[in-house]
Amino acid sequence: MNIHAIRAIYVFEMSRTFRTLLQSIASPVISTSLYFIVFGSAIGNHMPTVGGVNYGAFIVPGLVMLAILTESISNASFGIYMPKFIGTIYEVLSAPVSVVEIVIGYVGAAASKSILLGFIILITAWPFSHYSIEHPFWMLAFLVLTSVTFSLFGFLIGIWADGWEKLQIVPTLIITPLTFLGGSFYSIKMLPDFWQGVSYINPVLYLVSGFRWAFYGASASDVDFVQSLGMTLVFMLLCLAAIAVIFRTGWRIKV
Repeated sequence: MNIHAIRAIYVFEMSRTFRTLLQSIASPVISTSLYFIVFGSAIGNHMPTVGGVNYGAFIVPGLVMLAILTESISNASFGIYMPKFIGTIYEVLSAPVSVVEIVIGYVGAAASKSILLGFIILITAWPFSHYSIEHPFWMLAFLVLTSVTFSLFGFLIGIWADGWEKLQIVPTLIITPLTFLGGSFYSIKMLPDFWQGVSYINPVLYLVSGFRWAFYGASASDVDFVQSLGMTLVFMLLCLAAIAVIFRTGWRIKV
């Protein structure tokens, strides 16, 4: 394992984040804070509790997960696509660096950014809604697993994309709608039976529900904790398998 290569990719990607703090950190934090103000403070004060939890506190895990999913995909896909776009990917491909080391470097940096962003959003949410965390270990585990999983998914998108349109189409048309419809702002128990059944098809529901379980326990969760954890691990393994198949079959990064 070439630790120096992994460290070089990781440090480069992280340094790019700190050079663009307004775009990488400030923008998603401000956007999420507006959700807390509008939904948590303004609307939440006029809504009953959900699963025994104040509505403003109830949406905190959902909004954190919304930011984590979108930013993980965006960071990882942009991280590998930008070198392709400007031509510096040749330096990586010609270096004595394996596929595993490339994936660890780029995905590790993207996941680290998302984890950092998640903690910043949690700190930002506290003045708007005094939430609690019943299972801090599992909260951290879900945060890390989700960040790594969707960073892997974003890495796949960055490899596949050969234009800026393709880079944005999956997060914009698929992931964001699924996140909004995955119980970020509501419990699916509030829906009619038919739409509850439809919601169980949405994989994001299991991520949001599992993360919310770590905060407030089973009363505020729509899906069993074990199912949520299992779905997260399955999706991560599928992403890893897809990356392995891509490179083992001789397919290479298109430049």
